[in-house]
Parts: sequence; C-alpha cells; structure tokens
Amino acid sequence: MSWTNLATNGRILVVDDAMENIQILHQALRGEHDVLFALSGEKALELAHQQLPDLILLDAMMPGMDGYAACAALKASAETHDIPVIFVTALSQPEDETRALEAGAVDFISKPFNVAVVRARVRTQLTIKRQADALRELTLTDALTGVANRRSFNNTLENEWRRCARSGAALALIMIDVDHFKRYNDLYGHQAGDHCLQRLCAAMARCASRPQDLLARFGGEEFILLLPEEELAGASVVAQRLLDEVRATALPHAASPTSPLVTVSMGLAATLPRAGLDTGELIRTADALLYRAKHTGRNRFCFDGHD
Repeated sequence: MSWTNLATNGRILVVDDAMENIQILHQALRGEHDVLFALSGEKALELAHQQLPDLILLDAMMPGMDGYAACAALKASAETHDIPVIFVTALSQPEDETRALEAGAVDFISKPFNVAVVRARVRTQLTIKRQADALRELTLTDALTGVANRRSFNNTLENEWRRCARSGAALALIMIDVDHFKRYNDLYGHQAGDHCLQRLCAAMARCASRPQDLLARFGGEEFILLLPEEELAGASVVAQRLLDEVRATALPHAASPTSPLVTVSMGLAATLPRAGLDTGELIRTADALLYRAKHTGRNRFCFDGHD
C-alpha cells in the first residue's frame, strides 16, 4: 500500500507489523519522499518486486517472515538485490546489529528512534544509492550510442528469462546488423559512421516501446532487441517497424549494393523459457537467421517459416 504525495526525492518502503510505527515514519518522511508501507515480510517482498523502491526501512521482529528473512530474500533476488535496507527495530544489542548487517542491511536504527536521525540516515543512503546507480548506468551503457551494452543485455536476458519461465510467457530476440557498414566507413569516414550508428539507434529505440523491451549494442554494427513476453508473431511486427524506422531515417549509403540508403538485416527467434533450455541457444538461433537474411538479399528479416 502507499500514500500519495508530491515528493520526488526517492520512494521508500516502510515495513512494520505495528501501524503506529508506520504512521510515525510516514509523518517524518512524507515531506521529502514517496512512502509505501507493508505490514509483513511477505507483503514487503511483493511490493519490493512490484514497485522497486529506492530504500526499505525494515522492522526485525514480525510474525511469519521476520525482517532478517525478508532482507535475505531481497538480497537473493537480482531484481531487488541493490535496494538498500535500513533496519528500524526495538532490538538494540550489538549482536542484533551484526545479524542485520550480515543479512545485507546498510544501517541499523534502534527504537525508540529520533526522527531527525532517521531523516538524516535516509538522505545519506539515498545519496549513496543515486551515486551507485549512476556508476552502474555508466558501466551498462554503450558510450557511443547511449543504448545498453552487451553486459547489460546479458544481465537483463538472464533476469527476463527467469521471469518469463515463472509466468509461462514467451521471450523473443531480434538480432540486427547494419548492412555494408564497413563500406559506409570506408566511403564517409569513421566519424560519419559513428553518427550513423547514433541516428540508427535513435530510430530503433522508438521500436522498443514497452518498459521491458531492451535495445543493446551487441558489438560493432550489430545490435540486439530483447522482447520479453512476446511471441514470434509480435516480434515480426516489431521487426517490420524497425525496417520502416530505419528507412525513414534516410541516411545515404552510396557504397551499398543493396540500397542507396542505409538498411539493416535481422534475424528473429522466440521461445518459451523453461528449465533445461539455454539462453545461448536463443541467441544462436537469432544469429543464424540473421545470417540467412544477409545472404538472401539484406534489408529484410528472417524467422523460421518465413524469409
């Protein structure tokens, strides 16, 4: 559950089985932050995965799943691992604080707490998280094009594969290659080639319209579009849109034997993720179909059953 306010300095999830404690913390934090709350460890995990808060204030002693178990579960999940957790608890012995830190917490506040101290520690942890997020973004973004890099793609593919396996949803990939790009660089120069890739990425990114879609640079002039919860038919619609967007960009390519404009070729693959299947097989299938598209005329997409 949540309270709505106009604050934008981070979303905080407060977890406590006593509503009066939640109300006190909400009153203390609502002026600067959006506040969510949960009355149990189980509900906290559900909300954390749904809302991905920037910080969690967690009580240690609760019926059912206690704070230590909830914290350990948060840290065991790739989706919530990086959310900082501050324990706010009536426990005050050194061994209690040690146990909290060993479970993955970043700080420990004993009840009864001082509201000013809570605000200060919340601000500190949110600042640290923003800095860590910015650094992580740099390491997961391709410097030239601004889209995700291969490391980011690999991480996201693993997470989405597991998520789709749990929900029984399909997952599709589109492997994309810029046609005759070496000839483009040879004719126009590498600076123009860089600008070309930037323009193409802006066009292709418009086709990754859902929050879960991910466009990544796979290497050189090769890109890959991850489409979770999408079957082959839907992926083919996206691929046609990609062709149209690239064509509308209208970048001249006088050295291309395929077209006077820059074009792309694509291979599409989709599967139902499940135990025993390998993400690498999906990539290899898309890559083989990209190879087919390049050797049957380029400026097209191929998938099994369609050329």
